[in-house]
Amino acid sequence: MWTKDVLKGLELAQKARLNAHATYSKFLVGAAFKIKGHDQFITGCNVENGSFGATVCAERVGIWKWVSEGRPGGELEYVVLVTDTPTANVAGPCGMCLQVMSEFVDGDFPIYIANLQGVQKQVTLQDLLPMRFKL
Repeated sequence: MWTKDVLKGLELAQKARLNAHATYSKFLVGAAFKIKGHDQFITGCNVENGSFGATVCAERVGIWKWVSEGRPGGELEYVVLVTDTPTANVAGPCGMCLQVMSEFVDGDFPIYIANLQGVQKQVTLQDLLPMRFKL
């Protein structure tokens, strides 16, 4: 059902998830952003901190890596987000991550939401953040 590229993103997000520093929540999250027109992904994992406000989600880590490395390859094509949640209750990006993504992608940007059993759902940024703040 999912393309070979999406399944590669799933595999990379699952690997990135294992690098998470989730000392407090034990909720490991991985993200893999596909670079449009290239066989390249930028990954991220969540990094928690004792000062909970300093905690960073996997999606933002991935975007900040991409930006700090000079936005290699140009535009982002989609993201695969992986958590260890039951199939019926997959977890999507938080509001802060959605707003950060909205700075760099259009409303039709695909977000593949997955758990350890595989990709469970595809939505768009617009689906999850219909009234986003955009300058």
